Amino acid sequence: MLRRAVPIAFAWLGLTVATGAGAATPSLVVDVESGRVLHADRATDPWYPASITKLMTVYVALDLVRQGKVSLSTPLTLSARAAAEPPSKMAFRPGTQVTLDNALKIIMVKSANDIAMMIGENLGGSVDGFAELMNDASRRLGMRESRWFNPNGLPDERQQTSARDMAVLARALLREFPEQESLFHIGALKLGPQIIRNHNGLLGRYPGADGMKTGFICAGGFNVVASATQNGRRLITVVMGYPSARERDLRAADLFDQGFNTGGGWGAQQLESLPPSAAMSPPNMRPIVCNPNRKQPEADDESAIVVSQAPSGNSDNPIAALFSQSSFSTASGSNAAVLGGRRTLGPRVEFTPLPIWIGATPETAPDGPAISPAARIASRSVRTKLLGRSGAVPPSAQAFTDTPPSAIMAPSGRIETLKAAVQPSSRTALQGNLDPKPAVDVKPKPGAIGARGTARPRLGAIEARDSAAAPVVDGVNPDRGAAAKPAYVPRKPAPERTAKVQSGSVKAQPTPAAKAAAKRSVQPKPEE
Repeated sequence: MLRRAVPIAFAWLGLTVATGAGAATPSLVVDVESGRVLHADRATDPWYPASITKLMTVYVALDLVRQGKVSLSTPLTLSARAAAEPPSKMAFRPGTQVTLDNALKIIMVKSANDIAMMIGENLGGSVDGFAELMNDASRRLGMRESRWFNPNGLPDERQQTSARDMAVLARALLREFPEQESLFHIGALKLGPQIIRNHNGLLGRYPGADGMKTGFICAGGFNVVASATQNGRRLITVVMGYPSARERDLRAADLFDQGFNTGGGWGAQQLESLPPSAAMSPPNMRPIVCNPNRKQPEADDESAIVVSQAPSGNSDNPIAALFSQSSFSTASGSNAAVLGGRRTLGPRVEFTPLPIWIGATPETAPDGPAISPAARIASRSVRTKLLGRSGAVPPSAQAFTDTPPSAIMAPSGRIETLKAAVQPSSRTALQGNLDPKPAVDVKPKPGAIGARGTARPRLGAIEARDSAAAPVVDGVNPDRGAAAKPAYVPRKPAPERTAKVQSGSVKAQPTPAAKAAAKRSVQPKPEE
């Protein structure tokens, strides 16, 4: 553990020297209605925004709609360059069309980089043209630390913002476009059979949470711009640079708790009047957030890498020094309760998905998403022949001739396809089993020979039974009902004989009674 902490400590020492600031990451809480700052910690330090950039993309798009230059139903076309953007993405084919309204929903929920790039190229004419619109809007809103070069927030050392600037942008979105407020708290989308869930871990889990956007890259860590409403009062919280989504969400919830318990007095500092930072460039959080000694995090990572709440300056825990406790500012400027008490959020909830589609209207949408070939899993069908007696496919089986392949795991570890069609070498054997067999001579079993050298009936021999119907006697069929009794016919008893088998031949031997009778027949009768 100590060996893993040492390189992290040196990495953080380098970050601290580079920024010339204390060991903390940016955070801010502001009242939406009044613009008063309830908490600020390094709020004007430059930082890599990651996907919270897409809030600025939405602002520029809605501003163009307000000016009448485009509409929410305007179809946007995905270019090959936009389709090649790395994940998170929708992976549509180049040439796919999506309305601006559906595109904005996708980037707010899925945070799809290819769709954000599509918005920029279609509305700005090019990525550079849309970046100019983003920078113009930033200057108009008073976002002093923000510089924009792409519409999706993928890594670019030139692209930066600050917690204060993001709070200014979030407040402008909520106040200038109240009719589009639902964009920021969509819990899930439904595109055909696909369900797309929001990465924002506060939605449905923190009381009153109602938006806005998360973001993550290794250089900037886990960021969030969040809003929540309680008792008619709405706050915006910005948290940047945390090592996991879990700690980021817990920190934001902790700031909300303290913000709603703090009055927005008249003496609080205004958002626009926060002093500029002495830092000239954003720190690179990669050595801490994406350290090779720990699991690579994801955009909605919920791994429980809980940061210790040890006091700042604890040399045994350099990560704890980075995410130190801070005090909450009151309206009078004094410090309120120390933050860091929250450990859990509420359970995740299932949202009713909002339907979206490809194309201009739901009626023109294809049956399924137009996924690019590179994003598909390669598959092929196996043609199966259902053979009849003649070898032809029966008409009733025509609908089942194309079946998906079945797969098994071979000993080598490869997945092999089972061939359902009958092999040519085995068809002859199958046909032979179906054809009728020729009659064969059956020899009687040994010991089945009668006394006179004739085979006994039904002993070792196969007898053909007459297939004709049995005669009916007195209305009773002997085969189906009670057997009809034939009339009694007396029969002379045969002389008793014994059979003696010698060397394979049969010779009848007379009984003692028969011998005596024969003797009497040959002797002369006495005279009378």
